Amino acid sequence: MANTWQGDFPWHNLKLDGYEGTSPVGSYPPNGYGLFDMTGNTWEWTSDWFTPQHSDEVQSPCCVPRNPRVSSSEASFAAGQPGSSIPRKVIKGGSHLCAPNYCLRYRPAARQGETIDTSTGHIGFRCVLPPGQPLDDLL
Repeated sequence: MANTWQGDFPWHNLKLDGYEGTSPVGSYPPNGYGLFDMTGNTWEWTSDWFTPQHSDEVQSPCCVPRNPRVSSSEASFAAGQPGSSIPRKVIKGGSHLCAPNYCLRYRPAARQGETIDTSTGHIGFRCVLPPGQPLDDLL
């Protein structure tokens, strides 16, 4: 359950969930870890620099590569893309503009690069509360 585009993007949003744009935090039940809005609603802006292709750096076949794999803005350019000279950060999870006919990014692991000078209105960030602190404290 997430706030995503219902209908044929970008022409017709059926708004079956009741939202044309973003929805308030907590509009959908939390996942099994108690986390809200891990997919949909807004892309999650992260602090990681983006790279369109990861290197094959693995110290052992049994080990996952270290993260973040890109540690500077100079390594985050996306050659051949619009704005290729602008550094990019990783965004994750999809937004209310993701639709089955358009982007299919409804999962926390979905990642893509976004230029650091973006002005798009469907990117947000995550807030973490200590256990037991009500969500209402943020609102």
